[in-house]
Amino acid sequence: MSDIAIDDDAILWSAGPADRVGRPLLVLLHGYGSTESDLFQVGTSLPLEPVIASLRAPLSAGWPLVGWAWYPLQGDFLPVASEVDAAAHAVLDWIDRLEVPPTSIGLLGFSQGGSVVLQLLRAAPDRFAYGVTLAGFVATREHAGDAALAEAAPPVFWGRGTHDTVIPAAAVQLTGEWLPAHSTLTGRIYEGLGHAVSAQALADVSAFITRSA
Repeated sequence: MSDIAIDDDAILWSAGPADRVGRPLLVLLHGYGSTESDLFQVGTSLPLEPVIASLRAPLSAGWPLVGWAWYPLQGDFLPVASEVDAAAHAVLDWIDRLEVPPTSIGLLGFSQGGSVVLQLLRAAPDRFAYGVTLAGFVATREHAGDAALAEAAPPVFWGRGTHDTVIPAAAVQLTGEWLPAHSTLTGRIYEGLGHAVSAQALADVSAFITRSA
């Protein structure tokens, strides 16, 4: 078990328990300093079949931010491996205690949440149908699950903007080298987009989920 945990009472669901039976699940993981409500709003632009669960990260982002974090930030944006692993295992622990098992599970994360998406695929590639990382990055250079992930090569969507000045260039470069070797990659670069999600990105993600679910 992880030392940190997902707060079940803070999760935003798109459907009640009775309406989750026999349906796929899409787990949303927000960015640093944000909340579970931010990404939940994009659900109206995504396919209707998956039940959406938007999770709150387990750590306080700290002053001056009022939101939450999956792990502490480091100077080079790449976290301590044990801390990002703890975040991923907190999500896995939450999945293990779901009362209504989904038919499949997809992942969608923004920024730091997108890094946890990739770490979840490394930790348990057989448990997820696909992953979406928007303005995200691979959080650690190596992981014990990388060989198994490369063999499974699950579908991954990576979208980022040309004007994103938040994610360091080194993290973007590492992600660009790592993803093609460990996934079946659909990559999109959005001209003029900063550290954000655009309507075009959501349309592309919706099409990707429809293909991959």
